[in-house]
Formats: sequence, structure tokens, C-alpha cells
Amino acid sequence: MSKPKTRWIVIFAIICALQFFALFVAEEPVADASASIDKADTAWMIVASAFVLFMTPGLSFFYGGMVGTKNVISTMLQSFIALGVISLLWYVVGFSLAFGDDIGGVIGNPATFFAFHRVGLSPHPALAPTFPFLLFALFQLKFAIITPALITGSFAERVKFTSYLIFMCLFSLLIYCPLAHWTWHPDGFLRKMGVLDFAGGTVVHMSAGFAAIAGAFVLGKRQNKLHQPANIPFIILGTGMLWFGWFGFNAGSALAANGLAVQAFATTNMATASAMITWVMFDALVGRKISAMGACIGAVVGLVAITPAAGYVNIGQSVFIGFAAAIVSNLAVYYRQRTSLDDTLDVFPCHGLGGITGMLLTGVFAKEVGLVNGKFETFGYHLLALVIVGVFSFGGSYLIFKLTGLVTKLRVSPEDEHLGLDISQHAETIHTSDLEIPVAMESISLQTAPSAKAIG
Repeated sequence: MSKPKTRWIVIFAIICALQFFALFVAEEPVADASASIDKADTAWMIVASAFVLFMTPGLSFFYGGMVGTKNVISTMLQSFIALGVISLLWYVVGFSLAFGDDIGGVIGNPATFFAFHRVGLSPHPALAPTFPFLLFALFQLKFAIITPALITGSFAERVKFTSYLIFMCLFSLLIYCPLAHWTWHPDGFLRKMGVLDFAGGTVVHMSAGFAAIAGAFVLGKRQNKLHQPANIPFIILGTGMLWFGWFGFNAGSALAANGLAVQAFATTNMATASAMITWVMFDALVGRKISAMGACIGAVVGLVAITPAAGYVNIGQSVFIGFAAAIVSNLAVYYRQRTSLDDTLDVFPCHGLGGITGMLLTGVFAKEVGLVNGKFETFGYHLLALVIVGVFSFGGSYLIFKLTGLVTKLRVSPEDEHLGLDISQHAETIHTSDLEIPVAMESISLQTAPSAKAIG
């Protein structure tokens, strides 16, 4: 075994401390108040939570299929690792920051539910009135997991894995948790203002989109931007997993097995279908081939756009939202490719602008309070929220990237980028016959030999 680096000693010591902390501070879940628990709601929220968890592996395949063959594993792992990292953060303090006792409308008290203290099997009157509060915490965890994973598409193929782990932790605590509190906590200032975000268009997709721009700016362009997607079937598989999981994402946000959940289920499907068909037909209209990748990207844009509106609009309006978002994002991808900004997998044009489009159209169509009902107030608040969330997410993420860069290098070396992140960062590859592997193994002085040598 080689001598471990100091940073890994520190990180592993923190992990060990967390295990013992969890062992000794864990409390027995309080018995459920059966009379106040709705079994149908509880069953549905368990299923919805599992659906949303399934989205992150889906995103892993979606992104992994798009990058070059030398970066498939690293790109997929950047999404997949969030399942572990964010789960532990959420347990210790993230849930408290997002949903703990309100402090000024901007953040939760970190002590309220620290280490899931008082997060038991009884309902919570404000947040989970008909099912166990612990289930609500786990449902919200799945949203916290996928948000930093979305950002990885912007700096794929060049980010150092350790720097990404640091960024992910800081983003979750300093950007995601405050946004969740502002928007979804009963006392959050955006919620009290009247901003509507049914399932995460603002909290998840806009924040990820603006963070993606910051990441692309700070990390700069890749050495080689020209490559063919590694695996189109991966992209199709990932899209199917995302579409499936998104029913839990949106319909689950009704927080009950009721008509609102069914409405969100229906609007989610129809907006996605509309966006997918619009994307490929628009490609054909402007002289491009109808492609599997275009169909998949269009579908995901539809899923993103309907997220803030899913429970507030009817089916016809959801079809239009998918249509509008597909046109906006398609044009944005086209023009982004003609700039110097290297957002590798177009996270901002698809997730950022898709979320913005959905958010603004929520203000237009929202039942009883939208522009179509002659009410300007909600739409005006959505415009204001767009500015607030955009500045906070971009500015905060930019500072986090810079701070991370002071701790460790953000980018891999030019040599490691040329080898590909699969080998240089993880000593793994999807190509067992790759002639570069033996050279790469020697050049990075790997000592974990049996599995690594077997690859060559």
C-alpha cells in the first residue's frame, strides 16, 4: 500500500467521526400516531420517494451516454456518488437548514432537526399532516440529491473528483438548503410572497442551471470539445428512467394520494410528450436530422418545465408549457454552441432555461392567480424571484467554486484530461482493449493493482 495523502487522512477521519456520532446520538423513533396517519398517503409517499431516488441513476445514464468514451464512468459516478454524500449531509444538518424552525424567512435553525432529532414516525402538522414526518424528510432528501448531480453536466470531462465532492457539499448546504427554505417552508420569504413552485423548478432546476453557468465560467473550456456521444442507448435508458421517476417528483409533491397528485401525474406526462415531439420536429424544420438524442433532450426539457407548474395548471396548458420550453431550450442550445462558454452538456439551456420558462408560465397559467385570470401579482413575484434566485445561485456558486479552488485544484491536469477522467481519476475504463491503459496505469502510479491490472 502507498502512503495516504494528508487530505484523505482528514476526510476519512471525518467519516469515522460521523459514524460514531450517529451511533451514540441516534434516538429511537417515536411510535406513530396511527389515528392521524393516512395509510394511502403513506403508501403513495413511500412509492414516490423511491421513484425520485430512481431519477439520479437515470441522470447518471443520461449524462454518461453523452460524453466521450474516456469519460463515461467518471461522469456517471459524479451523479451516483451524490446518493451517498447528500444523504449523510441531509441527515446531519441539511434537513434542518431547509425545514427547521424559521430564522428570518431565509434559513432553518440547524439545531431543530440536527441528526434527525425529532424526525419520527408521527405526522408533522405543517409539513406532513397525514403521513410520518420521517417519510417527508426522506422524500425531500431525494430532491436534494439530484440537484448537485444536475450541475455536473456543465463541467464534465475536466473536473477533479475531489474538488467536485467539496463543491457538492458546499452547494448543498449554502445554496440548495436556503432555496428550499425560501420556497417550501411555510415561513420562507418566497413562499409567503406568493411564489409558486410545485415540485422544484426554482429550487432544483434554476439553481442547478445558474450554478452550471458559474462552473463553466470558472473551469474554462475543455481541450477537445469535439467527440461523438459514447452511448446513445444509455441516453435513451436514462431518459426513460427520468421520465418514470419524475412522476414521483411531481405527483409526489402533492404530499397525498389525492386528485392533485393525479393532476400532476397527467400534466407531467403531457408536457413531456409535447416537448419531445416539438424538439424533434423543430430540428427537422431547421434542417437537422430527427435524432434519438434530440428526442431525449426534448423530453427532459419538458419534464423540467412542467415541474414548477404541475399541480397548478390543466392538461392543455401543460402541453403548451412543454411546447414553449422545447423551442426556447432548442434555440438556446444552438446559440450556446456558438459562444466560448463550454457548458459541456448544456445544463443551463436545458435545465436552467427550462426551469425559468416553466416558472414564468406558472405565473401566467396558475389556477385563479395567474395572468390568464387577470391577476398580475403572482407573475410579478415570479419575475422578482427569477432575479433573486438567479443572482443568489450564480453568485453563490461562483464563490463556492473559487473557494474550492483555494483548497484544491478544480481541474485535472492537461495530461489527465487527455487520458480521460475514467482512467486518471478512477483507474477504470469501459474499453478493456484500450491500448492507452497500461501506459496510464504506470503514469499515475496506481498501487491498487489487482483490479486495475485486470483492466489492461
